[in-house]
Amino acid sequence: MSQGYPTLFSPIALGPRTAGNRIWLVAHATEFSTDGTFADASVDYYAERARGGAAVITMEAMAVHPSSQPRRGVVKAYDAAVVDSYRKVAAAVHPHGAMLMAQLWHRGRQTDGIISRLPTWAPSAVPDTVYREIPHEMTVREIDELVAHYVLSARLAMEGGVDGIEVHGLAHGYLLGQFLSPATNHRTDDYGGSFENRLRIVRRIVEEVRRVVPADRVLGIRLNSNDGDGRSAKSAPGFKQELGNAEWVRIAVEVESWGALDYISTTQGTYLDRMQIYGTSAARPAGYEVADTANMARAVSLPVVAVGRITTPEMAENILATGKAEFVGMARQLIADPQWPVKAREGRPDDIRPCIGANWCVASFARGPLSCIHNPQVGREREFRLDDGRERKGRRVAVVGGGPAGLRAALTASELGHQVTLFEASDTLGGQVNLLTRADSYREWSGVTDWLSAQLARTDVEVRLKHRATAGDLVGRFEAVVVATGSTPVRHGWTARRPERWSRDAAALPGSDQWNVYAPAEVLSGSAELPYRILIVDDTGDRQAFVTAEYLVGRRHAVHVVSQYPQLGHAFADGHDLPFAFGRLRRAGVTFTPNVEVAAIEEDTVTLADVFTGETSVLHDIDGVVLILGNAADDGLARELDGSGLDVHLVGDAQAPRRIFNAIWEADAAARRL
Repeated sequence: MSQGYPTLFSPIALGPRTAGNRIWLVAHATEFSTDGTFADASVDYYAERARGGAAVITMEAMAVHPSSQPRRGVVKAYDAAVVDSYRKVAAAVHPHGAMLMAQLWHRGRQTDGIISRLPTWAPSAVPDTVYREIPHEMTVREIDELVAHYVLSARLAMEGGVDGIEVHGLAHGYLLGQFLSPATNHRTDDYGGSFENRLRIVRRIVEEVRRVVPADRVLGIRLNSNDGDGRSAKSAPGFKQELGNAEWVRIAVEVESWGALDYISTTQGTYLDRMQIYGTSAARPAGYEVADTANMARAVSLPVVAVGRITTPEMAENILATGKAEFVGMARQLIADPQWPVKAREGRPDDIRPCIGANWCVASFARGPLSCIHNPQVGREREFRLDDGRERKGRRVAVVGGGPAGLRAALTASELGHQVTLFEASDTLGGQVNLLTRADSYREWSGVTDWLSAQLARTDVEVRLKHRATAGDLVGRFEAVVVATGSTPVRHGWTARRPERWSRDAAALPGSDQWNVYAPAEVLSGSAELPYRILIVDDTGDRQAFVTAEYLVGRRHAVHVVSQYPQLGHAFADGHDLPFAFGRLRRAGVTFTPNVEVAAIEEDTVTLADVFTGETSVLHDIDGVVLILGNAADDGLARELDGSGLDVHLVGDAQAPRRIFNAIWEADAAARRL
């Protein structure tokens, strides 16, 4: 037992089993599957979290029926082909002492039929707020079919050697939750109307699944502790869209009374407000769900799992020691650092790589497999293990640039036994992350570079600040160089709609060189003395316009944002915090105009042109203009070193200006190639 966190590392009964500690990896999508079964990447991913010390692991939500296939990477729990892959995951997880749970789930109306080629199912034909597809109202025969598929899926999981089943579908507004809510269940038969009727399908599933789960295995359920916090869409007077904490506590008491369950895992939110499901650091504070969970834990005797941005051992210990829950559940934090339990137990909390709440993980599986903004090993655990047995000869390595790419390259190279010197032209490490965190909503993003800097300080890497490295500093002194010199904002004023005008020989946008036209770095660094009324011109569709607007409005500037795009911020919409970001800025008085490009800037007037009609309009009394058009790679040093005989690796923005994720990934990969 850890002396610093005695409750966190104390064992506890979980039905017929005993968990070695109170740390639970809760279910989250991975998209590693390519054929409806667990892939080798799944095996390695879950094994790494077990090796890191999680006592219980609930695998990703698995479809119990063909009508619930939102993405290609979803595991099909109802298909017998899944059994062998369960066995592979169990064989990799069990040697580390962790229990393995299979989560069975149906999304109901909160999906579409594009992948499945089938209609979505729901208790009533009420469309979802996100997908807007009209679902098929389930017949009683189809309800029977769904119950049978939950049972079939549970039986297959038992054959696969998992330790238990978690019934999902009630929380997050999924199918069983749609039966529970009067807003989405308009039935007049035995499955609608009264509380007992609306809960009938859940009781059938729990009791029938219990019959196929042996007495020595565990059966749990996932419930919301609250559907929302009042920030989501409001319902009509007298009609409640969401179930609140009191209703969910009542549901928890009822499901416990059936005598079939061994635990309750809590969560929050529906698709009316997905920030309540996986709130970013900007949208929700750490531990934001715990108070509601504590109410549920006091009302039942079953062990309760709490979640909601629980990131530090201190927070986890407090939740447990004060009786707010019996387990602490984590997804994003254990994605960021699977060694969190080991580091906490060994009294090394400062070594934990923090989850910064960026939701890159959430955004990633909209397009492909799960990844983390600053843990490059996610999904490639076997490939990226430092103790992979390869023999490496230490080399003299220079890393040029102290942003996220340079820091990651230096740390990985040092960990692999190289002699590393890091050059940084400024007096501070962190690069452009330091600018991003000038906006309050992004303060926690500094965790990326703060953690890397702290880890680097524990190595023998030599860090040379205020030293702009030249070829003369490198040639003949080092064997390899990682160039991570970043990028600089473009100032020519032309947008992606007019690529021919990006040429160095093309005329710049009229007025883009005026004294009152700024790049975002000038604004966020505080180096420019800014006037009152600011127009932000966004051609990226990414966070930078929102960060800059937040920074300015927080300093009492009047801010107007214009963009050629119909939807501002579309480039970060997959993280699902765009509605929050809009709401925050609009409440602060920021105005937005889409579908326009800047035609000219002249003193304090700006001419805009409609991108569809060409019609022009003029904005007057604009005191300053911030151009957010993208960046140019600062690759001069790499080009100068070409042909020098050095082993040169160009990474991050210096190769092509993109995202923190790309910078970290490329830097880590480059260091491993040295």
